[in-house]
Amino acid sequence: MISNGFGQFQYDNFKALGISYFFDEILISEWEGVRKPDPEIFIRALTKLGVHANEALFVGDHPINDVQASRKLGMKAVWKQNLQFPVEINADAVISDLGELAQYLFAEKNGPLLK
Repeated sequence: MISNGFGQFQYDNFKALGISYFFDEILISEWEGVRKPDPEIFIRALTKLGVHANEALFVGDHPINDVQASRKLGMKAVWKQNLQFPVEINADAVISDLGELAQYLFAEKNGPLLK
């Protein structure tokens, strides 16, 4: 997970939501000293995970900071629609709810976004 925000505040939110265990790495901009859309924070995440950009999928709700920035590095990008940005986004997939993500990761009909 990569999140722009204040370190302990963001981390406490992830824990309270009960989602922190889904992530092998959590990078928060305050702790990293760099914010999305700076490619450095994505590169750090990829390095910590030991994967190449073309092996990674990034899910985000900001068209520039998340989708455009991750795609520039060669990652697949899923845009979690955000009504704050009512524009068409060039993403590999578009979802309106995180529950829809599984269909893109495990889909047989069109094949998964990542192989």
